[in-house]
Amino acid sequence: MRISAKADYAVRATAELAGAGLEPPIAAEALASAQRIPHRFLEGILSDLRRDGIVMSQRGPRGGYRLARPAEEITVADVVRAVDGPLVFVRGERPSQLEYAGAAAGLPEVWVALRANVRAVLETVSIADLRAGTLPEVVRSLTRDEAAWTNP
Repeated sequence: MRISAKADYAVRATAELAGAGLEPPIAAEALASAQRIPHRFLEGILSDLRRDGIVMSQRGPRGGYRLARPAEEITVADVVRAVDGPLVFVRGERPSQLEYAGAAAGLPEVWVALRANVRAVLETVSIADLRAGTLPEVVRSLTRDEAAWTNP
């Protein structure tokens, strides 16, 4: 599974906004600079996040962006879905809608299990958790395995 640059940037920008609280709004340029995200790319991401109700914007000389609801109520999964759509797709289809024949007949269950595990992590971590560095134990326990940090 790949995490797109768009999703990575969106989560980082949202975490940065969580650190700022509700006042004052943060300019897109400041967010881009703080997280080393290309400004023009971030503008599109912020538009997606605004459309999904994760951030809100304020125009004017003191304008910028802030979270639309408390960081504790926004999960990493919410942010990823806002910019990339469903968490796990196989060839553009939901895993539960796939059917295979013969030796591959069990593959939809593998894809559904993958989706369930991705959800188990991304829906458990709130933006507040991320910002505070207090990840849930279910996530921390997965990272304790040395093999989790290497690619075979």
